[in-house]
Amino acid sequence: MEMIQEAPPAAVRHEAGRPDALRQTSTPHAGGEFLTFRLGGEEYGIDILKVQEIRSYEQPTRIANAPGFIKGVVNLRGVIVPIVDLRLKLGCDSAEYNAFTVVIVLNVRGRVVGAVVDSVSDVLELARDVIKPAPEMSSAVDTSFITGIGAVKSGDEQRMLILMDIEALMSSSDMGLLDTVMH
Repeated sequence: MEMIQEAPPAAVRHEAGRPDALRQTSTPHAGGEFLTFRLGGEEYGIDILKVQEIRSYEQPTRIANAPGFIKGVVNLRGVIVPIVDLRLKLGCDSAEYNAFTVVIVLNVRGRVVGAVVDSVSDVLELARDVIKPAPEMSSAVDTSFITGIGAVKSGDEQRMLILMDIEALMSSSDMGLLDTVMH
């Protein structure tokens, strides 16, 4: 994990200066390494360079008047880290806390944020040609954080991997987590 911990700050500095339009057009089909995790029955992938570490779930300290998907904060080696339950944020049917529940600690735009997921699966390298664009949906469905769909072949089976721009999701206005960093 040492290499992963050192990589995010450089990646964040590189991404921070890019205009949103440029990032959206260059990100979707870029390929690369993705940390895969499960939310309900779906499998998602995020850019491995955004991941600082993976921790077991511990009950955070609740913050008054926070939205339901913001579970609270934890003290991570002297840094107060907001914890977002991605299952609740993305509307999964249930959010059970068990031995497999983990927190992916992310470095997003220079801020440390924890994301609760059902389980972490793997680190996969996806070539550009196995990533398809996200489908067009009605305006009622927010797909702005989905950068593409990866087709992952394992043996005779093929599974779909929803690739997400975790930076776009964590900096959406309803999250209220990164407003101070964005200006």
